[in-house]
Amino acid sequence: MTETIESILERAILGQDLSVAEGLALLNARSPAELLQIRDAANQLRQTLVGETVTYVVNRNLNFTNICEQHCSFCAFRRDEGEEGAFWLDQEQLLAKTADGVQRGATEICMQGGLNLKAKVNGTSLAYYTQMISAIKAQFPTLHIHAFSPQEVQFIAREDDLSYAQVIGALQDSGVGSMPGTAAEVLDDDVRRILCPEKTDSATWLEIVGTAHQLGMPTTSTMLSGHIETPIQQIRHFEQVRSLQQTAIQNHYPAHITEFILLPFVGQSAPKPLRRRVGRDQPVLSDTLHLTAVARLFFGRWIVNHQPSWVKLGLAGAVEALEWGCNDLGGTLMEEHITTMAGAQGGTCLEVVELQGAIASLNRPHQQRDTLYQSIHSAIS
Repeated sequence: MTETIESILERAILGQDLSVAEGLALLNARSPAELLQIRDAANQLRQTLVGETVTYVVNRNLNFTNICEQHCSFCAFRRDEGEEGAFWLDQEQLLAKTADGVQRGATEICMQGGLNLKAKVNGTSLAYYTQMISAIKAQFPTLHIHAFSPQEVQFIAREDDLSYAQVIGALQDSGVGSMPGTAAEVLDDDVRRILCPEKTDSATWLEIVGTAHQLGMPTTSTMLSGHIETPIQQIRHFEQVRSLQQTAIQNHYPAHITEFILLPFVGQSAPKPLRRRVGRDQPVLSDTLHLTAVARLFFGRWIVNHQPSWVKLGLAGAVEALEWGCNDLGGTLMEEHITTMAGAQGGTCLEVVELQGAIASLNRPHQQRDTLYQSIHSAIS
């Protein structure tokens, strides 16, 4: 263990912001001793910031369509209209799935879908989205709707010639409570030109999320890792997300980023060109854990909640991530299509008792939370 790595970890544990160079040094660490030091430092910082309790949310995932105009190189979820496997849920189906989730204890419905050009009401995209949310909120007024990525906001704005603020405001008025920070992939346009050339660029993603914060819409944040990106691109992604959070907090915006979720690439069913380039089908757990710990240390006090993806890593891998700086185990989901269709082997649904048992295996307490990390009473103990 070099003195340089030790001094970086000491600064991080003390709550000081790491530089890009320092974050890169942590990512480039390779010896077993260095990796254990990074793990231990991430765990120590996690304990300082949020304690020992591991949280989880009871939610239902609701992908309303996989018909999409875009062709991201990593995506096995999208379909063209009429293609085998294409789906588009109608309002009755959406309400039935929502009712099922509520009956099973969900406090959150997470909604995302493909960019379907025919998803319009009276000729406008925004009306389709707001009508969908209003119908759900009319029947389930206390349910938190966590919905529509920055990519979907840009799509609606483009289709209806609206500003991002107009779209976000209308979604809020219809009942959306928070925005998933997905579609970020890696905030480096060289990567995005290969990975998702039709998607929003980095600056636009940051602009939309920042606008949401100014309007009082909390968001999450994510990074898709382990494909073609380099360590410096990973750290620069972290730097931009941290800067976004600093802007929201230092300017006293009414909302900010609630959590960071690392999403390791699953390539088993991805389009062949990217599969060949990446050279494997499932995430490398050791790489994901290393990056998980560095994310905790780099974000420091600015983003205190960190969550692994049990869908991508499997429950055992996600539990291991709880020893590398994470403090949240995510949600029950009940249903999941995007990652599963990519070939992930983690499953699509976990019961509350499974999440609680996994947490208890580490001798750490568990706590049910809502979407915005407020503790709520669990009917199951």
